[in-house]
Amino acid sequence: MKAIAVIGYHHTGKTSTVVNLVRELCSRGHTVATIKDIHSEKFRADTPGKNSALHIKAGSKLTVARGIYDTALIFPRSLPLNEIMPHIAADFLVIEGMKAAPMAKIVCADSEAQLTELIDDTCIGISDIITNSDFKHDKLDVFRIPQDVSALCDTVLAHSFEILPAADPECCQRCGGTCLQMAGDIVQGRRKRSECVLDGTSRISLKVGGKDVLIVPFVQDILKDSIMAIVNNLRDIAPNQEIQINIRT
Repeated sequence: MKAIAVIGYHHTGKTSTVVNLVRELCSRGHTVATIKDIHSEKFRADTPGKNSALHIKAGSKLTVARGIYDTALIFPRSLPLNEIMPHIAADFLVIEGMKAAPMAKIVCADSEAQLTELIDDTCIGISDIITNSDFKHDKLDVFRIPQDVSALCDTVLAHSFEILPAADPECCQRCGGTCLQMAGDIVQGRRKRSECVLDGTSRISLKVGGKDVLIVPFVQDILKDSIMAIVNNLRDIAPNQEIQINIRT
């Protein structure tokens, strides 16, 4: 799944950009999922006192609220991106917010000062409020929404890539940097998406409940060494064979 983030401060046109981009991607035959990153302390995914909220209060780690018209998965905590990803299936993921997400980004701003603060190597274009005038940027393309949405979509299709694992930097920097740094290198053409060590050369795969679980290289090494130490002490085991272990809890 490819991904793009639309970042910026409040009231700079992020939602307008996301809505128009999603509509254009869908019109071109792509399936799209979205995430809206909300920082307001007033926001709650569930309404206190309602039945689903009572489930969470009682101790449920996940509550599914299924209605006549929609279904919501409610976790009683803020999930990091790599824990959200297994629940999403689409051609494209469009995120409103998440400046630190390891992916290409479109920047929305209402001043050059904001652009200076927000633009980094992961940025591929500028959109909305600041573009209402004849604003131009010396490095990034500028897209006026909604009239330039087709060109914006072309840029997203050309520069977005399969989402990186968003691994904890303390657990995985085998590529030489963080996932965010890798994303910047990919956007700038310094590296290729295939150079991600974590999901490109994984020697151990783990599925729990049918869903793939990310294992950072350090933990892979521990598991591999432990398993091999046991296997090598068993009789009648041919060397260099694929090992499969299934555990039902």
